[in-house]
Amino acid sequence: MNSHRKIVVTGLLLLLVAACREAGEWDFEEYDPRLSGGSQTIFSEGVGAFSQAFPDLSEERMELHELGDLHFESTFIGAPAPKFSGLGTVYNNNACVNCHINDGRGKPIEPGEPLASILFRISVPGTNPHGGALGAPGFGEQLQDKAVFGYQPELKVDVTWHTQPFTFADGETTELRYPEWHFINSYIPIPAGAMFSARIAPPVHGLGLLEQVEESTLLSFADPNDKNMDGISGKANYGWDAPKQRTMIGRFGWKSEAPTLAHQIAGAYNEDMGITSYVMPVESHAGQSQYDGLNDETEVPDSIFNAVVFYVQSLAVPARRKVTDAQIKRGEELFSNAKCSSCHIPVMRTGTNVSFPEASNQVIRPYTDLLLHDMGEALSDHRPSFLAEGNEWRTPPLWGIGLTQLVNGHNNYLHDGRARNLLEAILWHGGEAESSKERFERLPAKERKAVLAFLESL
Repeated sequence: MNSHRKIVVTGLLLLLVAACREAGEWDFEEYDPRLSGGSQTIFSEGVGAFSQAFPDLSEERMELHELGDLHFESTFIGAPAPKFSGLGTVYNNNACVNCHINDGRGKPIEPGEPLASILFRISVPGTNPHGGALGAPGFGEQLQDKAVFGYQPELKVDVTWHTQPFTFADGETTELRYPEWHFINSYIPIPAGAMFSARIAPPVHGLGLLEQVEESTLLSFADPNDKNMDGISGKANYGWDAPKQRTMIGRFGWKSEAPTLAHQIAGAYNEDMGITSYVMPVESHAGQSQYDGLNDETEVPDSIFNAVVFYVQSLAVPARRKVTDAQIKRGEELFSNAKCSSCHIPVMRTGTNVSFPEASNQVIRPYTDLLLHDMGEALSDHRPSFLAEGNEWRTPPLWGIGLTQLVNGHNNYLHDGRARNLLEAILWHGGEAESSKERFERLPAKERKAVLAFLESL
């Protein structure tokens, strides 16, 4: 073997050894703060900022992503039909994209408007066989406000918005609002003691990266008994995963009820659209008077379902913007000083998954711990879900939040969309976040604006 070939072979061997080696400790400070999704970050500030694929996908996997994209946007209709059949009989919407518009965030309704990208969970006291919320007789675990021809919606929802003033320490004032929900035209009486929870559709970009964060990493953020006495407890939720038929740590949903994206997406097909899959092959309204009794399961083919799951798993994260701006850097410092980053963890790393190398060993900046935190009585839905109490909510990721107005045309935040901007979202924080909110409200107006500018850069 000549010397040139020896050098080449030796180099290849070293690369193979490095590729097989377990990932070591990473110095997060060395990485470009703009790369929110690690190497799966895209530099886009347009309306499609949440809808771009991982840039590292192979041609074959890009085709799978695009197939999933096509069906994420497909509109279902009632059976029988040659394509996209099986909607309902009762449902909330007829396409994934109609809730997650541009793969982004839903919004609440105004008085008299029909539900569009917000839905309602319902349950009665007790737990189901897997330890989760117990569905209400005649309604299941989710209210469906629409129906195909010949059937009746379970009920309709309206809202009254109330307002209350808020005064900062420096005398500046603003106004907060909160909803009063009205459930009307119910097809049967609502059971006594029923508990309701409003949920706007969350953005779906970057979820495939969060799915690859190791459970041990998430548990390292938890401090359920507040042993360090910083006022932040944080606990993991554990929910039933239908694809794997076991209880696992939760990551997705407003209360981290869903352990995997396959479960979350199967649940959305089933509950939101009345579409069955191999993961959830039973109609959501089975056993109700609205059940059609048709032997047409499953309604979304396995290959299509898997493609939609991969589509969501491989949605990239938009890069941060203006990271060297002095105001934004000051806002980041104030965000940390107020201990906001105790729950909105800035940086973490994904684990190793040989079947999903694009998402493996990525340093990401999602600003979440995916854990449950007590957010105070004002935000409580008084409805438990697995280990989550009514006042506990998952820390939502903040990456991309500054592009919400551009992508979705609104700035509504929190689980029920009551916050009309980031300022209001902060001011609704209570419970474990009460002290952080109080630090924010005591800041001079200039520094409050710096915190908001930092959030808008994410």
